Amino acid sequence: MEEAPPIPAVLPDAPAVETAPAYTGAAVEPAEPAAKPYCEGWMVNMGWANTVLALSISGLPFKYLLKDQLHLDPEALSRFMLLANIPIYVKPFAGILSDALPFCGTRRRHYLLLSLTLGSLLWLLLGLVPRTFGSLVWTFIALNIFLTLTSTVLGGLMVEVGKRENMTGGLSAQRHGITQLVGIISGPVGGYLAKLPFMLTASLCAFFYWITAPIYFLFLKEPANAKRDTGALLEVGRQGKVLVRSHTLWAAAGLVVLVVAAPGFGTPLFYHQTNVLKFSPEFLGWLAVIAAASGVVAAYLYSHFCRRLPLRLLLGLSIAFHAAMTLLYLFYHTPWSARIITGLEAATMVFALLPLYDLSARATPRGSEALGYCVMMSVWNFTSQFSDYVGSWLNTHWQLTFSQLVWVNSGTTALVLIAVPFLPSALMDRRDGEPEAKEGKEDGDPTGDPPGPPDGRGS
Repeated sequence: MEEAPPIPAVLPDAPAVETAPAYTGAAVEPAEPAAKPYCEGWMVNMGWANTVLALSISGLPFKYLLKDQLHLDPEALSRFMLLANIPIYVKPFAGILSDALPFCGTRRRHYLLLSLTLGSLLWLLLGLVPRTFGSLVWTFIALNIFLTLTSTVLGGLMVEVGKRENMTGGLSAQRHGITQLVGIISGPVGGYLAKLPFMLTASLCAFFYWITAPIYFLFLKEPANAKRDTGALLEVGRQGKVLVRSHTLWAAAGLVVLVVAAPGFGTPLFYHQTNVLKFSPEFLGWLAVIAAASGVVAAYLYSHFCRRLPLRLLLGLSIAFHAAMTLLYLFYHTPWSARIITGLEAATMVFALLPLYDLSARATPRGSEALGYCVMMSVWNFTSQFSDYVGSWLNTHWQLTFSQLVWVNSGTTALVLIAVPFLPSALMDRRDGEPEAKEGKEDGDPTGDPPGPPDGRGS
């Protein structure tokens, strides 16, 4: 599940854009003075809780289905997930769809009702289709289309409510807290469900989606008067030009690819846990609880370190520490070692990921925050899934053992440290909360022109 992005910084080297006034959204009819807001924060949080819970409890049972009923090897299972998650890789298009093309006169309400209803039906279908690679992967792709649409529209609602109430940070923190809490709950539940027929898991997931739809049907009173926003589509094209010409954005994207593209061993680890160490589904569920709790602690500690250390130092230290801690998996032999290593590795993983999230936000040009960050997260999601496939392919076809994959992952991650000194100083050499670098001719910006729209506001 994606984390809520931090607020992006103004970049000194984002290229200048056209001198026309920045797009400020489609014209809408003024609301009546007594009209109540059509969405409130509790509606958004209920949506996050139910949909994240459905996705979280299904993860382990579905892996067991692919492994034990389809008898997929690590490469085939990882290939399945790489294909099944295609809709997530193009998530920015879901945002464009919701923002610019109203459905039944609304930009949020009817998209949510549609995606939640069809998502519920597709969860049930996932439990009913024949147990073949093709039928399951096509059903999962269809399901993921509506899961991605639901998540995108909920994100749009969260931003709207946050801006209206001046509590974007609070709602983002609540979303993160809900995600972590759900992770702690869903671990044991998913472990228990993995021993039962998958139809039960699919029915529970469908239920969580189905009970969410009435919330928005009854309480999300969005006026059905939105019109097609061609200005938003033109704005996407303008922002696309800015993104293509932003050197810092592509430098950050390159580093994200380098870090995440290290051959992963998530799927081989699952096979090592179940086939070699004979861990039960319940035990794997409790390992997920340990990982989630460790991640919460690490995120809390990082929030303090990021205000005391510049991003370049944090990023370098976190990558080096994560590469070193990955080697602990060489001692992953017993239930107790699994508990300890899972906790430590989850914490160091958070410390490695959060600087990259920060870097992605800082590298997004002003005026293109939402679209730019979605692009970065799409790059992140695809690279992460593809790296797991590469590791699984090496395990299956080159017969690399689990221990050898650990060495390969640690070594290739450490090599990324070579690129850290070459990242633009405007992005890297300040602490969180410090003022941004002055606009002008620095860090590879030959124009010296001010970045972003002329009025200095985001889109």
